[in-house]
Amino acid sequence: MVDIEKCHITRYPSPVLAKKAEPIEVIDDNIAALAEKMKDIMIENKGVGLAGPQAGVGLRIFVASPDGTKKNAKVYINPVITPSGKVNTAEEGCLSLPGIFGKIRRYSKCAIKAQGLDGKEFSDQAEGLLARIFQHECDHLDGTLVADKLSSVAKIAARRKLKHLRENYLSENQ
Repeated sequence: MVDIEKCHITRYPSPVLAKKAEPIEVIDDNIAALAEKMKDIMIENKGVGLAGPQAGVGLRIFVASPDGTKKNAKVYINPVITPSGKVNTAEEGCLSLPGIFGKIRRYSKCAIKAQGLDGKEFSDQAEGLLARIFQHECDHLDGTLVADKLSSVAKIAARRKLKHLRENYLSENQ
């Protein structure tokens, strides 16, 4: 059972961000409440996607809204993606790594299979921004961050900001 009141934006280097998230076995009112909370966190932080670990929960769930609105946010539980198409490079940021941006290589298209809040499996096809969101959020579910995908030069450029995030995390969690 997830304590919804404790869900908040989780920042690097929180350990939950580095772990592979667990599958959701039972989709119930608690998971529905978690999905609503995640939508709120995403919108409050002006994001277009948010994965369970980013809300402090190590479960395989994410929400996505390419236009950044709660109305158009969709919930994906236990997602499996199949990327396809060309590989494109675009600047990407992350709510868990504020102020850090990098040119990230991602596939231009993506198929996804997931469960909805009703427990039923569904499939979607995406390209462009939505395909990038799917890949980014699924990376979170596998414990991979944008910082892990930065080029060597970008990692050097981001090292001060990463150090600052580590220091803030340590001071807030002692």
